[in-house]
Amino acid sequence: MAIRIIVDSSADMEEGYARAHDITIIPMTIAFGSEQYAEGVDLSREEFFERLVETDELPRTSQIPPMVFQDLFQEAVDAGDEVVCITLSSHISGTYQSACIAAAPFKESVFVVDSENATIGERILAERAWALRDEGLSAADIAYRLNQEKKDIRLVASLDTLEYLRRGGRISGAAALVGGMLSIKPVVGVVDGDVVVLGKARGSKQSKNMVFQKIDEAGGIDFTRPIWVAYSGLSDATARKYIADSLAQAKAAEEATADESAVPDDLPLTQVGAVIGTHVGPGGVAFAFFARE
Repeated sequence: MAIRIIVDSSADMEEGYARAHDITIIPMTIAFGSEQYAEGVDLSREEFFERLVETDELPRTSQIPPMVFQDLFQEAVDAGDEVVCITLSSHISGTYQSACIAAAPFKESVFVVDSENATIGERILAERAWALRDEGLSAADIAYRLNQEKKDIRLVASLDTLEYLRRGGRISGAAALVGGMLSIKPVVGVVDGDVVVLGKARGSKQSKNMVFQKIDEAGGIDFTRPIWVAYSGLSDATARKYIADSLAQAKAAEEATADESAVPDDLPLTQVGAVIGTHVGPGGVAFAFFARE
């Protein structure tokens, strides 16, 4: 009996990476007007951001219907396998509910976990799933552990503009206008499954400092568990600067406290996909990690 791990494409996991770790990605649907695309299949992340900056109307994302999950679950059960399915936060999308509906006939074999997170926050929970699978845990035990460990996940991001939050209805047009005039850079995070504004900084330097402050307030990064950095847009230059500065701070703190947390020399970097990219726009940088405390 094998354990199959399934995630939706909002986890922003590359297809090659998923294959290497025996993870199945289900694409979500992205619509620009009447044109529909399967995320990561016939619309790459680069193509998405190229389209996003050229359009005045936000694209739409659709939850994955139960039938798509049901077909995969049935195939796994027929093969004698078990399933751990991890989804985008139920506060953001109905995809979790779709997976639960599809899993109802397979209560002993299929376990659905609400990540209560998004993008790389969902991804690092999926990475914990395959690590626990490699340790020999059953599907039920993996799901239990994920539901416990997801409480330790923190996602903190700096955004370059308020414009896409305005388009998505999360802030008023007046607030976006004033924010643009004052070079306001919002810092957002995922709290209790929702994307929320954690603070607003004036300028890029203050925004970066606020991100690092929020990481410190979370108790710091547990480098023994997965961590990812993501950027939105077409350039990763700002994200790489964030990585370099964050590691320098972490190493300085490690030396000052004689901590044995083994700060790495680099951090993995990926590109945000369409589901979250729609609402944050280009120029964002996000950290997703398990808090140490």
